[in-house]
Amino acid sequence: MDDLKKLIREVPDFPKPGILFYDITTLLKNKTGFRTTIDRLTEMVAPTQPDIVIGIEARGFIFAPALAYHLGAGFVPVRKPKKLPSATEKISYELEYGLDTLEVHKDAISKGTRVLIADDLLATGGTALACGNLVERLGGMVAGYAFVVELEFLKGRDRLTDYRVSSLITY
Repeated sequence: MDDLKKLIREVPDFPKPGILFYDITTLLKNKTGFRTTIDRLTEMVAPTQPDIVIGIEARGFIFAPALAYHLGAGFVPVRKPKKLPSATEKISYELEYGLDTLEVHKDAISKGTRVLIADDLLATGGTALACGNLVERLGGMVAGYAFVVELEFLKGRDRLTDYRVSSLITY
């Protein structure tokens, strides 16, 4: 995946001093890089055979619909609070810097639905795990997780050991 890694801009001291931010906007704007990202992720997660691909707000919305299209699955957005117009199920979870909440329409996932959860980044795993708990609360089955980038040193994968986790690029 070194060809894709070369397309990711590294921004030192963002969003605060001491943090090295991996900016995927440079990957996304490259037509070959973006196509290759979607094609390779699709190959990695095809065995999960999802009925639905969930995208976590906001950058998960970039990848999940494209994966859903290629996998012949539906797409469901998981959003921050008060962004969805119908009845929602929500989950609050702890982040390293506070508390956050995710919501999904209650009727978006039915019992036994196979769900692939997609996002741009796997860091500590808190958001991904919360999204999986939300899926299971609604009766769905987490078929797997798909990430473009994984920061291995943060050990987010360790929180998702009961699931299939696919990451395209690792740091």
